[in-house]
Amino acid sequence: MEFEDIDSESRWQKLYLEIRNQSHECSYKVAKYPENRNRNRYRDVSPFDHSRVRLENTENDYINASLVVMEEAQRSYILTQGPLRNTCGHFWLMIWEQKTKAVIMLNRVIEKGSEKCAQYWPTAEEREMAFRDTRFLVTLLSEDTKSYYTTRVLELQNNSTGEKREIYHFHYTTWPDFGVPESPASFLNFLFKVRESGALGVDHGPAVVHCSAGIGRSGTFSLVDTCVVLMDKRKDPSSVDIKSILLDMRKYRMGLIQTPDQLRFSYMAVLEGAKCITGDSSVQNRWQELSREDQEPTSESPPPAQPQARCPTERCNGSQRGGQLEEGGDYRQDGKVPAQSPCKEQELDGSTTQSQTAQRRQHLQIWHSQDTPKQAQDERLREEEKKVIMYTKHEAILSFQDDLSFTVTGGTFFGLHLLHMTRAGLSSGGQCIFNPLCDSDNDHEEHI
Repeated sequence: MEFEDIDSESRWQKLYLEIRNQSHECSYKVAKYPENRNRNRYRDVSPFDHSRVRLENTENDYINASLVVMEEAQRSYILTQGPLRNTCGHFWLMIWEQKTKAVIMLNRVIEKGSEKCAQYWPTAEEREMAFRDTRFLVTLLSEDTKSYYTTRVLELQNNSTGEKREIYHFHYTTWPDFGVPESPASFLNFLFKVRESGALGVDHGPAVVHCSAGIGRSGTFSLVDTCVVLMDKRKDPSSVDIKSILLDMRKYRMGLIQTPDQLRFSYMAVLEGAKCITGDSSVQNRWQELSREDQEPTSESPPPAQPQARCPTERCNGSQRGGQLEEGGDYRQDGKVPAQSPCKEQELDGSTTQSQTAQRRQHLQIWHSQDTPKQAQDERLREEEKKVIMYTKHEAILSFQDDLSFTVTGGTFFGLHLLHMTRAGLSSGGQCIFNPLCDSDNDHEEHI
């Protein structure tokens, strides 16, 4: 079996790099227009021009969203970023115009103390939200909270016509901040709940799928769903080439699937999902048991919506923020970007915003106790060697103040993930040069 071969030989990194290098390159000029700068959550996560969703009833038709069409599977998805506070109205306008039946949300509003998405739907306390710029009213009709996901029924009213529609809001709340779910059980149970609603079918417009950037978790969801559909359609699971399907999906939106771990998880979920559609009727019950969906949400479940994440409905879309847009060429999967090409925001530590990505130096604390005995520090170093890797688009220099902290100069710093840093590089006062080691288009909400 392909999965077992790749797993036993630890070839996920190699396979991921192959996908990155073979991915299609397309232009995304509209996303870089100055008037659209404040409509992008991340400076280098942009929709391709050929597949971007165009708003109809508004002066500016731009929204950071891509239509992904998988013809054989008869699936269409709109993959989009988590709405910004000034684009919530655009988000609901898109849902209305595209005749979407369901929104699939794969992140929490606040993760690790950082806002990943505006609060674009009403809470149980307020019941409704009005979006004056696009003249929509959203009302919460019902909310069913499970241990790891919440299902809501929302009423979307077009105040210009008075017409109303019911929209499902499927909110997966326990994708860990670090990495991927431990097992595909809860994820697949969630996916099949969405499928059972009929909202992914041809009778409705494309489902809207989002995380924070709309490429990592969103890509995982769409890839797994498409592959399971094709396995069912062909009646031959072995005929479904997951890599080929992902490459096809990447023609529509850049950077889908962000890490080797996400790629491995996608393969696992597809293989487990295939058991259900090949006649094992007990599989879904087992997923439900393993996922323990009926347990009370844990303390790690998302807190109630926080005030700072509220979408300011009185604000008109298109309000400008200061600063000039940096010039950027077409998106490249190989990391060969112009030296001044804008970069995505670092989400690893939840600390950066669009303006902060221009900063060339960042300070990180790896360990917090400077009183750690040397033997213990050595053990920590050996452990950290396996857990972290530096992502840069260009060469970067790390300057170490002590054994515990360093600053980064040069290149475009993306953060720490799965370290391949040597112990020798952690010497006090030393420097370490990192060359680009991996994909530059990482969805930083997804990183450990």
